[in-house]
Amino acid sequence: MLPMAELVCLLEALNLHKVRTYVQSGNAVFKCTEEDAVGLSEKISQAVNQLRGFIPAVLILIPADIERAVAKNPFSQADSNPTAVHVGFLAATPIKPNLEKLAQLKNASEQYFLSERVFYLFAPDGVGRSKLAAGSEKCLGVAMTDRNWRTVRKIREMAAE
Repeated sequence: MLPMAELVCLLEALNLHKVRTYVQSGNAVFKCTEEDAVGLSEKISQAVNQLRGFIPAVLILIPADIERAVAKNPFSQADSNPTAVHVGFLAATPIKPNLEKLAQLKNASEQYFLSERVFYLFAPDGVGRSKLAAGSEKCLGVAMTDRNWRTVRKIREMAAE
């Protein structure tokens, strides 16, 4: 576990500016001049490892990534049921996603949509019970960080400020 106050200090020590976090989620918004997102991800992972003894997967998105994900959301239920709609930001575009297995994991009430580097999931019965939510990253074959629609909207708002 990494308290958000420690994450802010860690990011500021890496010369990131105007760092803000959203709840105890690992989400942070910041400004920087670094253009190498992969390199910055590795620096952040290593800094967390030095501070806390574990290496987290770090995915850096720019505001345009979030805007694109919001614009392409295929689920109209998002605003009326924001905790049932999840957006999985992918570290890369899946090369050979196992779509057959995804379909097998899906229950009758769930829907999903894969768009380049985003995996959308509508799970009205909750992601905690969803075999699709639990197995989607493995089926896609790339690292993914998943956030519910409410969190995506908040991070979008923070990034726009």
